[in-house]
Amino acid sequence: MSKRLNRILCAAGMILLTLSCISSAYAQPAQQRQPTPNDTLKSPEVLSDGRVVFRIYAPKASEVTVGGDWIPQGLGTGGKLTKDDKGVWSITVGPLPADFYSYTLTVDGVRTLDPKNAMIKQGVNSVDNMVFVPGTAAAFQDSKAVPHGEIRKVWYKSSTMNEERRLHVYFPPGYDTAKNKYPVFYLLHGGGDEDSGWSTIGRAGFILDNLIAAGKAKPMLVVMPNGSLPRPPVVPGAPPDPAAMAAFQDRFTNELLKDVVPFVEKTYRVLPGNTNRAIAGLSMGGGQTMRVVASNPDQFAYVGVWSMGVNPQTTADFEQRNSVFLNSADKVNKQIKLFEITCGDKDTLAFAGSKNLAEILKKRNINHKLNISAGGHTWINWRIYLNDYAQKLFQATGK
Repeated sequence: MSKRLNRILCAAGMILLTLSCISSAYAQPAQQRQPTPNDTLKSPEVLSDGRVVFRIYAPKASEVTVGGDWIPQGLGTGGKLTKDDKGVWSITVGPLPADFYSYTLTVDGVRTLDPKNAMIKQGVNSVDNMVFVPGTAAAFQDSKAVPHGEIRKVWYKSSTMNEERRLHVYFPPGYDTAKNKYPVFYLLHGGGDEDSGWSTIGRAGFILDNLIAAGKAKPMLVVMPNGSLPRPPVVPGAPPDPAAMAAFQDRFTNELLKDVVPFVEKTYRVLPGNTNRAIAGLSMGGGQTMRVVASNPDQFAYVGVWSMGVNPQTTADFEQRNSVFLNSADKVNKQIKLFEITCGDKDTLAFAGSKNLAEILKKRNINHKLNISAGGHTWINWRIYLNDYAQKLFQATGK
């Protein structure tokens, strides 16, 4: 046998040996991961009686607590979870009234999401989980078997901010196949949130779907812009610069009227003119609504100010800044068909201010309505406010 043939046979043998080793390695069973209670853990679990069980697997944690927006409403408690012998922490709260709730877990002092719940609400600086407790009282915001619209994330060029900015837009069922034009409702969020707030925890899409399907609301576009704008820098310990703060307050008005409204009216099939525009906002968004309307009362025929008002201590300043608006009752009353101020009776942040704003308007003979609901400064109220307000928009009578 020649040396060349020997070399070929040796090489072939090495290849066969290598393949045999690889085959043997793959044939060996992989090392099994030890199962943990986390593999089958469910959280949150909504029980048939409205109680909600929260669970998290954290065997090395020393303390776990839960908090939710049902607590300030007096609807239930939160607090410390109890750990079992397998490392699972749990707590049962409620029964809670049928509604949509946000909550957070805190593990050893660190705020964290529920790792078993993918339903989240984004904010500017935080993220919360959400849980839905079904029932008759929550039917107005539930996902029903009705024609559904669509909420889209839309980017536009903001000349005010000199950047690309995002907003959410609700399109009613049938928008893409229809040829008609629609009125527009500009819906503003509160401080700490951004443009996704109304379409997640606010349930705006489902609320409008259900109202339109029931014939209780006109088909409309709902534009949800991002009202959280960068605040002017402040030197630690120094008072805010009045000029800088005034410019900051006006920035959203410019953003809405010079960028958002023109973009919407250029891009989508919408009806022009103030009689086809509505605006409402909660908390910070209520303040932005009031500022937009006071400086431009001819732009929106329907106005909703929710959980916001004028601090009695700043009444004189408010009246001075808005003197043209306040002294033009006849003109304003012709331009604005519906002007509502709505607040909860337990809203320690806005109740006094809401009543004060209503008194200021009453003193100046500006038509408005003050609605006092139960509850506090929470999405539990704001969803109800949206449901009630949307039914009054773009109707023939207006009021």
